[in-house]
Amino acid sequence: MPEPQPAGDDSPEGVVRVLVADGDPQTRDALLLVLADHASVAAVGVADDAVEVARLAGTLRPAVALVDVGVPGGGPEAAGGIRTRSPDTQVLAMLAYDDRPAVMRMFAAGAVGYVLKSTPGPELCGTIRRVACGRISLSGSVATGLVDDLAAELERREREPREQQERVRRVERALEPAAFAMVFQPVVDLRHGQVVGVEALARFRPDPQRSPALWFAEAAKVGRQAELEVAAVRAAWSHLEEIPDGLYLSVNASPQTLLTQAFQQLFHRPGAERLMVELTEHAAVDDYQALGDALLRLRSRGARLAVDDAGAGYASLRHILRLDPDVVKLDVSLTRGIDRDGRRRALACALIPFAEQIGATMTAEGIETQQELDALRELGVSYGQGFFLGAPAPVPLLGWSAPAARG
Repeated sequence: MPEPQPAGDDSPEGVVRVLVADGDPQTRDALLLVLADHASVAAVGVADDAVEVARLAGTLRPAVALVDVGVPGGGPEAAGGIRTRSPDTQVLAMLAYDDRPAVMRMFAAGAVGYVLKSTPGPELCGTIRRVACGRISLSGSVATGLVDDLAAELERREREPREQQERVRRVERALEPAAFAMVFQPVVDLRHGQVVGVEALARFRPDPQRSPALWFAEAAKVGRQAELEVAAVRAAWSHLEEIPDGLYLSVNASPQTLLTQAFQQLFHRPGAERLMVELTEHAAVDDYQALGDALLRLRSRGARLAVDDAGAGYASLRHILRLDPDVVKLDVSLTRGIDRDGRRRALACALIPFAEQIGATMTAEGIETQQELDALRELGVSYGQGFFLGAPAPVPLLGWSAPAARG
């Protein structure tokens, strides 16, 4: 290997000084032989990891650093270190094969070109000289891919504000008084077939026609989730006098909404003792202390707490452990087919006594067949809801008995 030379004029008209970084000794030796065969370039140093090549770049100040993407310590880390220690050094990435994501990572770290390790000597040295001038050097396939990625990114940046504006308009329409109606699904005592409560569910009228969950998710994207959820709870509460005495009204709210003043103020009105708040959302809660304090205020007015979707994910189980709910709702993914799936039965068998031990009752969601109902009764589930027991309906159309649950 040529002896390191002091920093000098690295103009393309002279010899271009090159620093080589590769973790494989045989590859390093092969590269040094290739460079030695061409008078227009000269190797001034070698390194076998990212830390060493950055250190040498700061000392030797080469025009170009030829860096293997897979050098120990990381090619992008090596490129970043070189650019920090020697800003005038141009980084040329080496790869064994075309790998556009790897090239993009190297470019993001400061590389200006790349070559394959199989590149013939004259072509490699020509690329080194072009890179020494600061010219970007890419293969056709990677260049096309880079242009495509940039075009896609520009299109996304142009499209995103328009899409956000459209989301805002849709949510604003959904917040209009006549934009949604509340329907109510009965919750049934599976032992006696009696309706004990109803869950309020929103049904949206504006286009596009889609599930309520998507409407609430879109409201969250534009920062108006709490506003829409509060509007739905207020609408449900307006029907409380139409629901027979002795039945509770269950309303849905995310942890973020439950913390808001607007939601808390709803529970100052008469009838709060008939409300059940179902905590929705599978996301983890950042501050259980604040959520617990908010729930304590609601409970002081007589409201109760249900944790939704038990068994569907870690977050719902954590809610149960941290919030001491009155009701645990068995997720529809466990209810569906529980009569013929031993794994679902086993998980339900674990959750039912757990709920009893913490003083909560279990309600199974999504019951759609007699067989599912029979299996849940056999397991000891006390309450249930689903289309087999009663479909969601406006209060005037809702029957207050559940014959399917009897027998």
